[in-house]
This record gives sequence, structure tokens and C-alpha cells, in this order.
Amino acid sequence: MNERIVVVGYGMAGARLAAELHARGGNHSITVLGAEPHRAYNRIMLSTLLAGRIGEPDVELVEAVGPGVEVRTGAAVTAVDRAAGEVVTDDGERHGYDHLVLATGSRAVVPPLPGLAPLPERVVPFRTLGDCRRILAAAEGARRVVVLGGGLLGLEAARGLAARGLDVTVVHPVGHLMERQLDPPAGAVLAGTLAGLGVRSRLGVPATAVSAGADGVRLHLGDAGTLDADLLVLCCGVRPDTALAAAAGLAVERGVVVDDRMRTSDRRISAIGDCAQHDGTLTGLVAPAWAQARVVADVLTGTDPLARYRPRPAVTRLKAAGIDLAAMGDVDGTGDPGGPVEELTFADPARGTYARLRIRDERLTGAILLGDNPAVGTVVQLFDRGAPVPADRRSLLLGRAFGEAPAGPAASPALMPDAATVCRCNDVSKGALVACWRAGARTAAELSAETRAATGCGSCRDAVAGIAAWLAEVDPPTDETRDSETDRETVEVS
Repeated sequence: MNERIVVVGYGMAGARLAAELHARGGNHSITVLGAEPHRAYNRIMLSTLLAGRIGEPDVELVEAVGPGVEVRTGAAVTAVDRAAGEVVTDDGERHGYDHLVLATGSRAVVPPLPGLAPLPERVVPFRTLGDCRRILAAAEGARRVVVLGGGLLGLEAARGLAARGLDVTVVHPVGHLMERQLDPPAGAVLAGTLAGLGVRSRLGVPATAVSAGADGVRLHLGDAGTLDADLLVLCCGVRPDTALAAAAGLAVERGVVVDDRMRTSDRRISAIGDCAQHDGTLTGLVAPAWAQARVVADVLTGTDPLARYRPRPAVTRLKAAGIDLAAMGDVDGTGDPGGPVEELTFADPARGTYARLRIRDERLTGAILLGDNPAVGTVVQLFDRGAPVPADRRSLLLGRAFGEAPAGPAASPALMPDAATVCRCNDVSKGALVACWRAGARTAAELSAETRAATGCGSCRDAVAGIAAWLAEVDPPTDETRDSETDRETVEVS
């Protein structure tokens, strides 16, 4: 029997699921319905596109699909008919399914401010490729930009627009930036770093209204006055897109409620990515979405019918040009069950450096690392694996042991255990990269193509390149390998 699988949503989660299903083979047909008119793209790289460092072709996702996979763009699903086992698109077409997967993602939050309904021409949310195109079009000839929202996305947008030479101000209602990930001292150091990169911050001031005219837009800040700009970019958070699931009668709280196998309250329907709520938690990051796609693919194809999603601790990275930030875990200890806790902090605002570690029972429970710290990779690995921290804590805070010269920018990969995770987005270990090299990959690009490492947020791209360079030195191709590669190329050409 040919099982019909329909995926609603052609973003990073939906595209990955289609590729995972196709890779496992089996007797099923796959239909992917995407509301946006273009191919799937890497949403994480949109801020880099704003900065002008890459072009649109560079954000397009290239997922291996083939026969048995039909992708339809510009096909918004408007209803799910659970009784008939069908979905209905906005052009009236009906697509039958044996199993349905919702990968509807999330939508940008537009704050309920006077003047934003409908959105003025020079006010644009920052969420989709279409939004990015509108921002870039409005930025042509613009001089002043205001970004409303000092979270991760807002700062990435601000840094990208500042890189184009625009005068950028970030307005944030909280007293420090990225309050979900950072403590106030770290937020202050980050604000100083941004100021040095041409991004001013107005903190602790609420936006009260927006007024727009032919010449630009004005953001009203209550008693704090107003800000005039040629463009206002809204980065006020996102909300899971659950409208389709709710209308279909599925269990919905903040997101579509799913179990460990990503099944909704209807066992014929799964949900993954931003729209899914697992164990009371929303993700909003690409690594969990891709891990969920693997689970659903294993379950639906019978590769592993008992596969379960097990979330990993989240690590937030802000790696815009001139900024290096990693935040993980719980630095405030709100989730600590008790027991002796060590708190270590180092701050050098003049150099844009801040480090804070929270250690309990010799394990990291939270960390913030901002600025140039060679120990960031080690800290992420210790947090990821729950490994004991070194006796000299200063090596983690400062990137070097006390009294020693600073460590090099990257220790030899020879010192990294094979089990160490290099790419968190795709859960690729050093051992997997080494195995891929020994199977014939010979460049960082080939390692990425085979393992998907560095195809998510891109923060591990340097690490993958470093491992490739190390392998080229310690494990160069033998004559036999070269001969086999030449033979393979000859066969492919012929």
C-alpha cells in the first residue's frame, strides 16, 4: 500500500522532513505544500542577507529529494478535513493524506500599537524572505532606521542594516538587551559593543504609537519622546502558527500539543518545528526542529517505530559581524534543585568581554560568554555533554589558565573526542566528520554536503574547516584513494 504523507509548510522543518522521508525510502508518496511562493530557505541567514554579505541564492536550502516527492509553492492550506483525511488549499484543491504533518512555523508578532493597523508602507516585520526583500527595498535611499525589539532577531537585523551604513537605533522596553538569555551586566556589555558597531540602544522605554507619512515614520515613546526614521523594522517576537490546527479541533495550548513521537491529539497528524509544543515547551530554534523531523521520518517509514524526541539543552548563538555571543542554560538558578553552587564572573566592558558560569556538582548549569573567548567551544561541549568542569575555572572564564599566554583561536582537533558535537543544528560529531573524510570527502565543503554540518546557523563553519585542514595534514589521501577517486570521476564523466 502506497502511504500518502502530506507536509503542510515548506520552511526549514518541512523541507528537512521531506528529505529525511525520501532518504529512508519505503512505499509512500510525499506532498509538501508551502504558502510562500519560493523554495525553502535558511531563515537564520536572513540577517546576513540584510547585511549584504550574501545574495538570495545563498539562503536557498538544497535538500535532496527525488521521485515520490512533490513540492508545491504558493499553496497555502486553508483547512484540514480530518474526517475525509484531506487538506484544502486556497485555490480549492484537496489533497488526501494517510498521515499529515504540520510544519506551519510561526508568525511575526505585530504589537497592538495605534498606527500599525494596517501596516504603513515603511513599517516592516522581520521574519520571512518577503519581509527581507521589503526591508532592503525600503533601505534604498534611507538614512535612519529604528528597530523595535532588542532580542536576538532584532539585534541581528540591526547589525545587518548598520553594516550597510545606515544610522540604526534599537528600541527595547526592557532595561537590558536579550533579557531571555542575558543578565543585566552582559546586556550592558553587549549594548556597548553594538554602539561601537554603529547601533545605538534606547532601553527601558515602551513604544506607545506609530505615525507614518510620505517622508517616513515616527515612533512615539511616551514620556521618552519620539524617534523619526525612514524605516521601522518590527522584531517583537514570534507566535506559533496554530490557526490551522485549532480550526481542525486538535489540542492547542501555546503551540500544537505533541507527544514524544511528535503526534498530535489525532494520531494521523504530527507537528514539528516552531508550531509544536512538546512537554509544555516551544522551541523556536532550528536544531530541535530538525531533530523532530528525524523522529517523524523514523516513525512514519518504520525505520524506528519507537523513536522518541528527546530535547537537548539549548545554546543561543549571536554571531553577527563583530559580535560573538553564546548563552546557555540557567544562569539565574531558577531551575536548580538545590545543592552547592559556584558563580564565576569576569567582565571587561572596554574590550567588550563578559563571561559568567554557573556550576553545580562540578557541572555547568548555565553560561554566558560574550566577546573574544577561545574557551567558548570547550564551554559549549561541557554544557552539552554534562561533563565535569576543569579544576582551574579561570581557563573557562578567560580562555586560558592563570599566568599563561592566551590560547590559540582553535586547539588541535586531535584533542577533541570523537563524540564531541561540532554542529549542534544537525547533531554532527567530530567522529562523523572523520568517518566522512575517510569515506572520500576531501574538503570542508564536501564534509558539509555529506553530513549537513554548517548548513544551519553557520556558527560551526570555522570548526568544520579546521577539522578538514587537520585531516588533510594527518590523513592525506593515499595513492589507492586517489586512484579510486579518479576511477569514480571517470565513470561519472563517461
